[in-house]
Amino acid sequence: MTQKPFFNAFVAAGYIGLIGLFFQYAQGLFGPVDTILAPITMISLFTFSAAVMGYIFCYLPLRLFLEGEKERAVRLFLSTVGAFAVMIFGFLVAMFVIARV
Repeated sequence: MTQKPFFNAFVAAGYIGLIGLFFQYAQGLFGPVDTILAPITMISLFTFSAAVMGYIFCYLPLRLFLEGEKERAVRLFLSTVGAFAVMIFGFLVAMFVIARV
């Protein structure tokens, strides 16, 4: 990804948001699915999501680490994870505020 932790965290949150939106409206679009394809699709999506998140969070820090820039790699990784944690906290606050309205 980039060396901008907030951008990386925003991309991760955006990806999760798109998946969430899809599942929010999937039953209305496709109807209920009661076949073996549902669990296969869910496990496939989980595996794909793990790969996408691994790329977003780990690719550049790992590359920097292997190039010998260990401090920079750790700082980038922790900054990205921290920025993502702040976004998750914001989502939780928004969820509780909306639930109370």
